Amino acid sequence: MIASVILFGLSAVFSLAPAVSSSRLLNGQAAQLMAPRFEVDPWWPKPLPNHWILGSVVGVSVDSRDHVWIIHRPGSLEPGEVHATTNPPIAQCCAPAPQVLEFDSAGNLVNFWGGPGPGYDWPESNHGITVDYKGNVWIGGNGRGTQAASPAQSTDSGAVASLEDNSILKFTSSGKFLMQIGKAGSSQGSNDVENLRLPAKVSVDPKRNEAYVADGYGNHRVIVFDADTGQYKRHWGAYGNRPDDRNPGPYQPGKTAAQQFRNPVHCAMLSHDDLLYVCDRANDRIQVFKPDGTFVKEAFIETATLGSGSVWDLAFSAAPEQKFIYIADGENGRIHILDRDSLVVLTSFGEGGRQPGEFYGVHSIATDSQGNIFTTETYRGQRVQRFVYKGLVPVTKKDQGVVWPKGAGR
Repeated sequence: MIASVILFGLSAVFSLAPAVSSSRLLNGQAAQLMAPRFEVDPWWPKPLPNHWILGSVVGVSVDSRDHVWIIHRPGSLEPGEVHATTNPPIAQCCAPAPQVLEFDSAGNLVNFWGGPGPGYDWPESNHGITVDYKGNVWIGGNGRGTQAASPAQSTDSGAVASLEDNSILKFTSSGKFLMQIGKAGSSQGSNDVENLRLPAKVSVDPKRNEAYVADGYGNHRVIVFDADTGQYKRHWGAYGNRPDDRNPGPYQPGKTAAQQFRNPVHCAMLSHDDLLYVCDRANDRIQVFKPDGTFVKEAFIETATLGSGSVWDLAFSAAPEQKFIYIADGENGRIHILDRDSLVVLTSFGEGGRQPGEFYGVHSIATDSQGNIFTTETYRGQRVQRFVYKGLVPVTKKDQGVVWPKGAGR
């Protein structure tokens, strides 16, 4: 089945049953719309040691122990933020934290590593982190180097610049290097099966031991490799077609849907029932595929969003059926909660800002086994936040705003 859903929020849903407010009609009867409710945890995580601070935080993943992993960019910090690193030190504070940080469920920092080393090309600009079912850690990158043109400047003929970060890296949880797929500065574009081009994120399928790569900021595709050997398996573009690198021009709301992914292809997440959900960020859409690349359906989210787009990252709810999808919308400063079957937006929470529960460039999202949500923020957001799962409740608002803890002082 091929289907397309355009989603502007809850207005269409509520209009079905104005007499019952947050209800919908199922099999001729009114049924209450239910969705997960969350509250921000202003006390998570605990302060970092050693006067460490975070730069732009561009990835989050939760492992099998409910430990939370993030990756950040020390190079994004301003000189005035790292006065402890000068010689002599200008002041006691501060210094960049190591690039990869692991927290336990209580918010304690328990592990850290990351950076250049022998045998691999550490990204010029790291991007995305994934802990797979074996406990291994995958990292992408979107550094363009000093000579390359922007991916948006690809010519109509499909010519591409060979950008710097053309690989993904795989490490053990302690930071031991295991594998690199691709080589820095070597990409030939969206049909090169040996190199990536500014890959955004990796998702590993435990059933087939395959790594799905959202590729990315330079290419226009999903590409799949064997997660142990790095052997190429398959790749595809929007609607399951062969990708190309022609410049599609800027996104325009209301126009015919683009027949290829725009940059960046920002996530590719596999559900328990073997559906791959792809974040086509600048096109304001999710596309859904079978693992072999067969197109299933798509949905459009906040379609008036220009700039960096609305679909930055997604995560599934914790129960085995994964009934809900959570979308990080960095441009609008929201987390959207979708029914996964229909891809209808049920409700959203968040607001632009820097206080707990607000977002500035919410970039990445993950869930733990208890249903809690973890988000990270790029640009000057520079943080990770936890939103505590409080159960299913009736939907009463399209936009919940900041989900401050109930009963907490202000």
